[in-house]
Amino acid sequence: MVVYRLAAVLFVTGMLHFWVRQNEPQRSVTPVDTPLKVSIVASGLNVPWEIIWGPDNQIWFTEQSGMISKVDPKTGVKTLLTKIDDVYRYRSLGLLGMAIHPDFKRQPFVFVDYMCKKDSVITTRLVRFTYKNNKLTEPKILLEIPAHTGHNGSRIVFAPDGKLMFATGDAITITNAQNTNSLNGKVLRMNIDGTAPADNPIKGSLVWSWGHRNIQGLTYGANGLLYASEHGDALEDELNIIQKGSNYGWPKVEGFCDQPKEKQFCDSIKIVEPIKSWTPTIAPAGIAFYNKNLFPEWKNAILLTTLKESDLRILKPDQTGKKIVSETIVVDAKYGRLRDICIGPDGSIYVSTSNRDWNPATGFPKPADDQILRITPGKAGDQVAQIAASPEAPKGQRLYNQYCASCHKQNGEGVAEVFPPLRETAQVKDKEQLINIVLNGLSGKIEVSGKSYDQHMPAMSFLKDSDLAEVATYVRQNFGNQLSAVSEQEVKAARVK
Repeated sequence: MVVYRLAAVLFVTGMLHFWVRQNEPQRSVTPVDTPLKVSIVASGLNVPWEIIWGPDNQIWFTEQSGMISKVDPKTGVKTLLTKIDDVYRYRSLGLLGMAIHPDFKRQPFVFVDYMCKKDSVITTRLVRFTYKNNKLTEPKILLEIPAHTGHNGSRIVFAPDGKLMFATGDAITITNAQNTNSLNGKVLRMNIDGTAPADNPIKGSLVWSWGHRNIQGLTYGANGLLYASEHGDALEDELNIIQKGSNYGWPKVEGFCDQPKEKQFCDSIKIVEPIKSWTPTIAPAGIAFYNKNLFPEWKNAILLTTLKESDLRILKPDQTGKKIVSETIVVDAKYGRLRDICIGPDGSIYVSTSNRDWNPATGFPKPADDQILRITPGKAGDQVAQIAASPEAPKGQRLYNQYCASCHKQNGEGVAEVFPPLRETAQVKDKEQLINIVLNGLSGKIEVSGKSYDQHMPAMSFLKDSDLAEVATYVRQNFGNQLSAVSEQEVKAARVK
């Protein structure tokens, strides 16, 4: 039922998260006061997963389908640099992260990662290209690691010392993230030829940090701090500071060490906790550090795009950079899912949309999708970012929107062949079955209205009985369903079985 996430295979059973911040609405952050102007730089793209301000003052970008291109932000003229034929595009898989060597004149290298498939084996490749005559040539495979149908990361950035930092997902394998012999669920540090630097924390290993589920954003900020945005399961999306030789807890710890089993693990093993977490989840994606003057009120802030909430957020850290003191939404829901972000030399902000990916928002994609957008200061008539005031929805609807709509959509129709609809299905009609799914999640193939869906839904048992009853009732009495309500007592009884 609620939140059938391919990306969420692991669900933590027997762990009840009853704390206040779970049920805080993500819209409690402050909307922006500054008028903004949003203009289109490029359109008609196929999920521009990574966008980078290039050495030629053009925006270089990957498309999930396998193309690497650049676009002149002044004219909109696009140039194809290469098409990678062996990219395996499936759901969240495809051509993903990219980094350009900072000393491009002397070392004209571009690094990308993408998924391949041979027979039934899926892998992630990290490949270095050489830029010659306006083309990317001479591909050299630096690394190939196991991949899966989800949780493959990934972002690539250059560290101030010239080393390459590569964030990988746990590849939907429960043991990977805590296993330092595996390169999945890690941040890796390497030389530009793919070898391990001598000063890495584990001799001869690329592993820099571990205990990661699925990092989606990576950027350096002030004082050399490396920030990472990371997808949680049904709760606890995270913003972390990545430190040498550190463990970030997944799957033993989600977010903070604040639950009994988590505390037990953290007492025995040192865990680095996030500097910010979000429950309900927001699906954080690309991040960038803003140090320009065009938006002086955002200077030294972390800019974050989100997929589930379809917004751009400004996260202001304190002077140390190690604590987030405020959060502001500046572009909200107007353009659909937002995947990545980069900053131009003049301080203009560029974001890419992700509406042609595997999990589009309701009403998307639109004919012009996907797009790269430019954000600059505007005047009153240009403002696009204010959050529209509206009466507060009933609690069941709010909970559904927070935990379920990203997959089943606000209209309950789901996504064809990916997430099942909720209208008059056997799982919704059978109250006992519905409660059981909400509490315990499910994994594997299921039949819904005569169609097969491969589902990996996390347990929602961290919600209170009353909240689970509210959201289950909302589903049973909406989307064309006219069924009896679910009571708190029925949820409570099912929980103790």
